[in-house]
Amino acid sequence: MRADLVNILVGSTFVVSDTRGDIRPGTDEATGLFYRDMRHLSRWEIRLNGRELDSLSATTIEYDEAVFYLIEPTGTVYRNPTVSLLRRRFVGDGMHEQLEVTNHGIEPIHLELSILFAADFADIFEVKDQLAKVGEFHQVVGDTRTTLTYRRDDFSRETSVLAPGAFLTEESLTYRVELGPAQTWRTELQVAVGTQLTGPTPRRALHQPDMAAGLDDWLAAAPVLECGWEDLTRTYRRSLVDLAALRFYPESFPDSSLPAAGLPWFMALFGRDSLITSYQALPFMPELARTTLRALAAQQATEADPFRDADPGKILHELRHGELTYFGQRPQSPYYGSCDATPLFLVVLDEYERWTGDVATVRALEPAARAALAWMDEHADLTGSGYLDYQTRNPESGLVNQCWKDSWNSIVHPDGRLASHPHATCEIQGYAFDARMRAARLAEQIWGDAELAATLRASAAKLQERFVNDFYLPDEGWYALALDGERTPVPTLTSNIGHLLWSGIVPEEHVDDLAGHLMGERLFSGWGVRTMASGQPAYNPLEYHNGTVWPHDNALIAAGLARYGRTEAAARIAVALFEAASQVNYRLPEALVGYARRPGHPPVAYPSACSPQAWAAGTPLLLLRALLGLEPEGDRLLSRPVQVDAIGWLALRGIPGRWGRSDTTR
Repeated sequence: MRADLVNILVGSTFVVSDTRGDIRPGTDEATGLFYRDMRHLSRWEIRLNGRELDSLSATTIEYDEAVFYLIEPTGTVYRNPTVSLLRRRFVGDGMHEQLEVTNHGIEPIHLELSILFAADFADIFEVKDQLAKVGEFHQVVGDTRTTLTYRRDDFSRETSVLAPGAFLTEESLTYRVELGPAQTWRTELQVAVGTQLTGPTPRRALHQPDMAAGLDDWLAAAPVLECGWEDLTRTYRRSLVDLAALRFYPESFPDSSLPAAGLPWFMALFGRDSLITSYQALPFMPELARTTLRALAAQQATEADPFRDADPGKILHELRHGELTYFGQRPQSPYYGSCDATPLFLVVLDEYERWTGDVATVRALEPAARAALAWMDEHADLTGSGYLDYQTRNPESGLVNQCWKDSWNSIVHPDGRLASHPHATCEIQGYAFDARMRAARLAEQIWGDAELAATLRASAAKLQERFVNDFYLPDEGWYALALDGERTPVPTLTSNIGHLLWSGIVPEEHVDDLAGHLMGERLFSGWGVRTMASGQPAYNPLEYHNGTVWPHDNALIAAGLARYGRTEAAARIAVALFEAASQVNYRLPEALVGYARRPGHPPVAYPSACSPQAWAAGTPLLLLRALLGLEPEGDRLLSRPVQVDAIGWLALRGIPGRWGRSDTTR
């Protein structure tokens, strides 16, 4: 998202505007007021006596409030403005705006203050792909409100602009104001949003809790970070605030929150993203993992549905509420086009119990876990090779790639040729290995099924042996990105090999080779590990998954390096990302351009990167865990901290877990 745009958000509601606070129609950016995957305001432009105002400043306060200071344009540097406008905006259950106009002159003035508004009710996918609407629009003007409605069959959305004291039309509201010298005039506006499906099973709009009121409690519940590096302290707080902003409360669990994936395109439940973010945040905010696991289990597929890429036991990829998914123009929600969310569900379930000791939740989710294991055994191996692989059964609108690098051209040979389907990507096999090992522990210690535990451990051991034989490239010293449709290795050097360290599937004799490649100049840019190594024809530092640097990718790599005792390399990645964060307002974006780091050249955000984005916000948390060597062992928290000169003294106090609260220092 462009740096000159201002965004505020609460859960699935967000507003993106320019620095005047205006929402301008006709742009290719996701500007507007959005609620549950649809745009409820596509225009919201303020005018003073028919003219645009100039912006002095635009400031966001935490995540749900923005303040804009505007002045009348004078057209010359020789005349100072005499009228200012303070515009304060809040978002939550719709949008609330306070306006203050002040006369700084010595003469009385007569003003006409107007806001031009419109609602195109564009689905988020229509915004992204610039598609036209097919439903009907209606406007109703009342004494204090104008109501804008969109209807298509039994699908309806509504926006109400409430402006007491204003003259209202179908597309504007106007106040006529008289101000004496030094006088200030104030008013308040409200924009209410709603959805109503009028078919056989009506649904009302989801009420958004006032999460802003809970921010202080959210921050107070998190461990306290103490260190000598102020930039790291600010990055840590920014991460906690962004995770708070991205929280939303699923309908089935209205008292518990989980993270949406990222603003603006992914303000929804995503299986992979929410699971990885929850994993990152476990030592800090275990609530996210508990709610994510419960919400995903509630939406677990129970039958085969090729249009949604669903099979029994599969964990969803995304859950949307917009028009296109409702009418099947995109895979209907929930959509299950993810090959890795299901094993990751098992990984996080085990990790959640290790940290929290919440045996009741693990027992309650045993049926979902067993169904996930059954999916891995019975449905995920499309080629009979013993691997988890994928190929969409919905070629019109299903995802071509269903690993975390899910852009169309991410599974590619070094020379740029796309790999044939089905794909068995290397990191998903690591997840499957880890999932079976973790599920074996749960079966043995909590579910009371020693036979299942033994079966899972044996299956994991066979997978590891087969994987090393089929994927490892001894002449290159790394693992293939994937096996293609002919079961031929795709020998591209990518960051995926770092995920293999995180999962634990790599034998010790290969670890140093992988670490050497990960930290070599082809993969390591100086700001982090690139998704694809330079020097290969397919590499492009500006390509979404073929050369950029993804913070969450690097956090998992650092955790993997630390797992195998390569702590110096893990610390190098952590410091690079903390330094990058300090130069992008302490908020890591979804991805950075893969340019090599040079003195005097700051990191560059990927042009359309989500910000804030959940697993980017969770990255500093997982990096801190790796640096402090935090691992639960029974009812104790172990810490094996790494000495990092760039950080100096480091302490984390009040780490929640099955032990209560614990402190650790380095």
